[in-house]
Amino acid sequence: MNTATAPATATAPAAALSGAAAARAARAVRSTAGATVPGGGAGAGARLGAGIGSGVGVDLDGAVEELCSAVFTSLRRKDQRERGRQYVRGLLATEGRKSIRNIAHHLSGGDGSGSAAVEQSLHHFIAASTWDWQPIRTALSQYLGQSAPLNAWVAQPMAIPKGGEHSVGAGHRFDPHRGQMFRGQQAFGVWYTSASVVTPAGWRLFLDEESAQESYEGCAVTGVLNSVREAGMPTRPVVLDIRDIATRATLNRFAEARVPVVGRINPEARLLVTDPRLPGFGAGTLAARDILQNVRGLRMPVEWPDPAVPGARRTSLVAAVRVMVPDPAPGRRREVLLFGEWEAARRLPTQLWVTDMVRTDPGTLVRMTKTALRVSAASAVSGQDVGLRDFSGRSLAGWHRHVTLASVAHAVRCLGGGDSVLWGSAAGSAAASALAPAPAPAPASVAAPVGGRARLATRRGAGGVPRSHVGTASLSGAR
Repeated sequence: MNTATAPATATAPAAALSGAAAARAARAVRSTAGATVPGGGAGAGARLGAGIGSGVGVDLDGAVEELCSAVFTSLRRKDQRERGRQYVRGLLATEGRKSIRNIAHHLSGGDGSGSAAVEQSLHHFIAASTWDWQPIRTALSQYLGQSAPLNAWVAQPMAIPKGGEHSVGAGHRFDPHRGQMFRGQQAFGVWYTSASVVTPAGWRLFLDEESAQESYEGCAVTGVLNSVREAGMPTRPVVLDIRDIATRATLNRFAEARVPVVGRINPEARLLVTDPRLPGFGAGTLAARDILQNVRGLRMPVEWPDPAVPGARRTSLVAAVRVMVPDPAPGRRREVLLFGEWEAARRLPTQLWVTDMVRTDPGTLVRMTKTALRVSAASAVSGQDVGLRDFSGRSLAGWHRHVTLASVAHAVRCLGGGDSVLWGSAAGSAAASALAPAPAPAPASVAAPVGGRARLATRRGAGGVPRSHVGTASLSGAR
């Protein structure tokens, strides 16, 4: 394939950035200079962790004050709002692990006696107080929506290793995205993504006590749908990795909630070809990878900005075809768009996705999936710097309050310019044009029903396969 851009590189699933891409992103972020946070209590002017600035000092205090004033309105008491500001400043400025004790030590300026009093106050505020975290999450999403319009939500699992026995939800867990067992907590974050902002806005923790009533898969999907609903934002797509969870059940739940979804699927997922002029029609369920290989003559080049390398652009080959998800209940059978991405023309597709937005251009969909790379990089680097994984304690409410305030701190970094290095100016501009918000296409099963046949052009591609015009996508010129 002749192209002026760099060839496609290995990409990561929605749940985890590939090792090489993660390393590039981490090096890019951590090579930047730190920043200072004036006005951060007794520890004012403390050096922030590496990766916040972009070579010069960044004054984040204004961003802290503005954002906290906007999202803490549900805290009725002045002392609670001030404790919230203190905690956010501590998450940004404390070096190392962001435990309540370390935050208190930083805020007290290292004074031992004062540190104990601050620690007791912060512990009560996080673990024993009665304030509700959900209104703060809702206010955060709506604040971001005013200045950085939402493009898509990205669901991101977060494994939190814990060695002790005293953390809520800790246990022996299997991480399906890494394919290994670990001891700790399994959380699910819902990330707000725009052309300039990538930050968490919703959370759910998988608990042993719930396992009899709620599976890992159910916890993940429920967490995403609840977060999207409670954000109170206009409907936008959700990007998530469903390779190791029930594909059919997940798609059904999103359809019932009327939330568009773009889900990465297992290459062996079984689907039905619905067009009689395409290979595999009438053959029963086929593996998704085989369906795409049969129509590889429909592939077209798609260019996308690489978030791991600021300013770089990659090109992949993409093909899309409408299929049906088999379901024993006839009323729940629905057509979806299956699209795949090839990094090399003579190899198998490396990423396979399905979406109910069947009329959306496949190139737009592929670029949308790349937001998962941005989220993976942010979760691995800046998420660590604000202590998303650092809560210790038995209180589920305490865990929720901690990750909520850590999400606010993460948003401060984005709004203050601290995480712009994850995109870079050139890539950010490209993202703005590639993922500019538009009215969300209606899911086919809800408001855009499609017949059982895709419209086909008369010309044929390699091997006699008809070249397809799927929805608004024109694939007729692909080789």
